[in-house]
Amino acid sequence: MSTPAAVTVIVPGYNVAPYAAEALESLRRQSMSDWTAVLIDDHSSDDTARVFARTADADPRFRLVRNDRQVGLGAARNIGLDLVSTPFVGFLDADDVLTPPALERLVGTLDQTGSDFALGAYVRLRPDEAGGYRAGEVQPWVAASTSPERRRTTIDEHPDASGNIVAWSKVSRTDFWVRTGLRFPEGRLYEDQVVAQQMYARARHFDTIPDVVAHWRVRADGSSITQREAQLNVLEDCIAAMDAGLHVLESTGHPLAAQARIGQMLRMDIPRLTDIAHRHPDDAYRRALGAFTRDIWSRAGTARTEVDEASAAAVAAARLW
Repeated sequence: MSTPAAVTVIVPGYNVAPYAAEALESLRRQSMSDWTAVLIDDHSSDDTARVFARTADADPRFRLVRNDRQVGLGAARNIGLDLVSTPFVGFLDADDVLTPPALERLVGTLDQTGSDFALGAYVRLRPDEAGGYRAGEVQPWVAASTSPERRRTTIDEHPDASGNIVAWSKVSRTDFWVRTGLRFPEGRLYEDQVVAQQMYARARHFDTIPDVVAHWRVRADGSSITQREAQLNVLEDCIAAMDAGLHVLESTGHPLAAQARIGQMLRMDIPRLTDIAHRHPDDAYRRALGAFTRDIWSRAGTARTEVDEASAAAVAAARLW
C-alpha cells in the first residue's frame, strides 16, 4: 500500500518543451518521495503536453491536466490549487528545477514549527559557453530574505522577507490558502508578487531557510518574462505588480516591510528598468517608468537612506520622465 502524499507540487507550463523534462526529473530526484504533482499544460503549441504525458504515464505521482485554451500562469496555478488534497502545497515552473533536498527541507521544517509556510533561497540558472546552463550564486536580496534560518517569524520581525516574491521558493500549508482565500491574479504577468505579500501579511508565522531550494532559469532564447521587460506591456504589468504588492503591506499595517520592499525597488528594480528606458525608442515607456518612480519615491521614508550613488542616479533620471 502506497504512502499518502504529503505535498502537491503544481507545475504549469506553456511552450516549455526544451526544459520540462529537466524540471520534472528534479521532482523525481527529490530526497523525499511522498509527493504528488499536478502538471498543467496551458494549451501549448509545442511538445510540452507530450513531455508531460510521458512523465505521467511512467510515474503515477504525476497527474496531467490539459487546458483547451491558454489561460495564463496565474489561472493555471489556480486550476492546480483546486485539485490539491494534500496537507502541503508548493509550486514549480516547468522551465525551472528544484534542488534534491528542497521538499524534504521545506516540508520537514513546517512539520516541526507548525508555521503557515516556509521559504528558501534560490539562484539564477544562466546559459553557459558550452550550450548548457550553470547555477549562479545566491544574490544579496535573496540571502537577506532567507538567511539566517528563522522559525515562526513574522513579516514585522523580519521585514526583508518581503523581497522574496516568487511562488516556487515556498511550500505552504494547504489550509493556509483555504483559510485566507489566497488566489493568483489572472490575466497579468508577475502574478506571484502580490500573492507573496498577501502571504506575509496574512501568515500567523512563517519560516526561512537559507538553503538553495530552486534554480530559476534565464532562457538562452530570451523568452522568459523577465527577459522581455523592454516591452511596454510587460513593463506595465511589472509596475502594477510591484505597486499592488506594496499596497498590501502598506494597507495591512506593515510599514517596516513596506519600506524594505521600497528599498529593494530603489536599489534594484528602478535602476534596471531605467537602463532599458534610456535605450528605449518609445517615450511612453519612459513616461510610465517616470510616473512609477515619482510615486515610489514619495512613499519612501527610511528606504531613501539605502539608495547608493548608482541607484540615486537612476532614480533622478527616471523622475525626469
